[in-house]
Amino acid sequence: MSVTDSPAARLQALFEGHRLTPTQRRIAHSMVRRAADVPFLSSVELAELAGVSQPSVTRFAVALGFDGYPALRRHLREVAPAEPAGGPETYNEYQQAVEAEIENLRHLAQVLADPRPVRRAGRLLAASRPLPVLGLRAAASQAYGFAYFAAKVHPDVRLLNEGGTMIEDRIDGAVRAGASALLCFALPRHPREVVDTLAYARGAGLRVVTVADSAFAPVAKHSNLLLPAAVGTGLAFDTACAPMLLGRVLLEAMCDDLPDAQARLEEFDAAAAARGLFVD
Repeated sequence: MSVTDSPAARLQALFEGHRLTPTQRRIAHSMVRRAADVPFLSSVELAELAGVSQPSVTRFAVALGFDGYPALRRHLREVAPAEPAGGPETYNEYQQAVEAEIENLRHLAQVLADPRPVRRAGRLLAASRPLPVLGLRAAASQAYGFAYFAAKVHPDVRLLNEGGTMIEDRIDGAVRAGASALLCFALPRHPREVVDTLAYARGAGLRVVTVADSAFAPVAKHSNLLLPAAVGTGLAFDTACAPMLLGRVLLEAMCDDLPDAQARLEEFDAAAAARGLFVD
């Protein structure tokens, strides 16, 4: 199945071009994550899945151009698999969380069937000197991990993983030094400061590449290129295997547009060996 044939991709296409409220984006995000099951859910069940009211689901269906939720569900049944996806009922809650992350990774693999967005992002990031990398709160570790490895192949990576009044100063400094793009990792819950920072970065002339949990995340309107990778929500704290992997894929794409990336890596390996940096 190609990315354009997947149930999630069909749902994404259905939502494109509609101005959705934050509540409606939440419903859309929940539907994409459970794309195979949604055609078989009642409006009450979908409301519970998204954590919204049942009337919100009805208004969402109307916003998409349907007479109501039953009409939306009939449409989804026409373009979805014949029966809902299911899993072994014997899984405990921890196994279910792992299975959900595996499904997130499968969805990411489907998205990456079209490599053009990632390759475009890689070119933007490789060309930016310096390259600011933003990630606050839950996304701070994603930004740090990307910046750690990117610094081995990119000549000037600037990590922005602490908020506060100085973050705009640091963006201004990057722009003065020649930055043309900014990479942002944005994960729920989405801090208002991240949204405000991206708006500031766009206003300063930077092109924003964002890795977010959904194409409907609040940061979408301030991103030139948004690459979605779902998070797991089955545990007390979200899990972010797919965003982390997408960050590594972006690194690979960036390396493809850095002609001296391999030489830099070999230089680092030689220096590390001379210093005895790693234990075999």
